[in-house]
Order: sequence, then C-alpha cells, then structure tokens
Amino acid sequence: MNKVIISTLIITLLSLFSINTVSAQNYPCSGKKGGVSHCENGKFICNDGSTSKSKRVCTDESETKKK
Repeated sequence: MNKVIISTLIITLLSLFSINTVSAQNYPCSGKKGGVSHCENGKFICNDGSTSKSKRVCTDESETKKK
C-alpha cells in the first residue's frame, strides 16, 4: 500500500516539474525588460526602451502590444 502511494506521489511530482519546463519559453524582452512594447524595422522594442537581441523577426501585426 505504501509503495503505491509513494509511486503515485513521485509520478505526480515529476509531472508537475515537466509542465513547468515545457511552459517556459524564450520570449523576446522577457524578464527585467518588461515585455514587448512594439515592433520597429523587424526588431522587438522592449518596454524599457531597449532593442531585443532576439533573432526572431517581428512585423507590426505579430506579437506586439496593441495600444
């Protein structure tokens, strides 16, 4: 009985850790940059005013905050 409970707990914990890993993304301007403010010449401009070093190319319609 104890082995079943311990096995279930271990599987549950492993599942929770894998969900957090999968949901983590490398998004332009993440962290202290405050997110994407807008797109300029194919580059992401962060909310702190800096240009993202992301190699992804943005357009005015994609992944920008609408004002």
